[in-house]
Amino acid sequence: MTNDVSLGESLTAAAEEFAEVGIPTPEVDALLLAAHVLGVGRGELAARVVSEATWPEGQRGTFEQLVIRRATREPLQHITGEAGFRQLVLAVGPGVFVPRPETELLVQMVVDAVMASGQPSPRVIDLGTGSGAIALAVATEAPHAQVWAVEKSPEAYQWARRNNERNGNPVTLVAGDLSDAVQIVGDLAGRFDVVVSNPPYIPDAAIPRDAEVRLYDPAIALYGGPDGLDAVRVLANVAQQLLAPGGLLAIEHGELQGADVRTILTDAGWRPVATHPDLTTRDRYTTGVWPS
Repeated sequence: MTNDVSLGESLTAAAEEFAEVGIPTPEVDALLLAAHVLGVGRGELAARVVSEATWPEGQRGTFEQLVIRRATREPLQHITGEAGFRQLVLAVGPGVFVPRPETELLVQMVVDAVMASGQPSPRVIDLGTGSGAIALAVATEAPHAQVWAVEKSPEAYQWARRNNERNGNPVTLVAGDLSDAVQIVGDLAGRFDVVVSNPPYIPDAAIPRDAEVRLYDPAIALYGGPDGLDAVRVLANVAQQLLAPGGLLAIEHGELQGADVRTILTDAGWRPVATHPDLTTRDRYTTGVWPS
């Protein structure tokens, strides 16, 4: 294969192909794939495109193979093997939920609560950690916190372990179900300052709109029972036993589930309870405080 096709021409062709199959950010995905193949940042890639550079030997073919994979709606993060999340770059792939940008705001809520706690070494536990994204972000941005993470899926647990090791093992990572969290933490039950979770919350009968979610994200991370809120009901009770009085529970959920989540928490004794919007103004997170 000759390399007389410029980077810019390849990017344009890839973006057009992605647009045809309904990928929502075709230009961005093409850029990220090319940067991955070339091993450069987006700034360096842009400079090469402006200078009408061509592909180094062999790399055009590699790029075109990755374009074919992405055009089948294989997640970009599976192809590159990584996902950016706040200050972190996480290893991801088959068997683990790819962290989403909206979850970054959930992390901010937790970091803010930790910083405002006044505790010299506040305790945080992330239930259903998946790749470890939330727990590792909190541990990175609030290094004085003691952060625990629990994950049920053996496949996801291995990704979380890998990410924890890559970041110096700042998180106490435990394999187990969120319903067993009280037994898992032992004597620390009742002594945590924050419980956080992005649980499965899609109703069992719902079909995710995006092919990347429907075909590649693990079902255990997506589906939460008939109304999608089975895990929230467990969290409402388990978190009571994990938190110290005045501790915070923070949950991510679907944009239409805020009222139901508030009802679940209120009925379980949480006061006060509030739902918060994401950056697109959709209801996305609900918090509750366990009364002192």
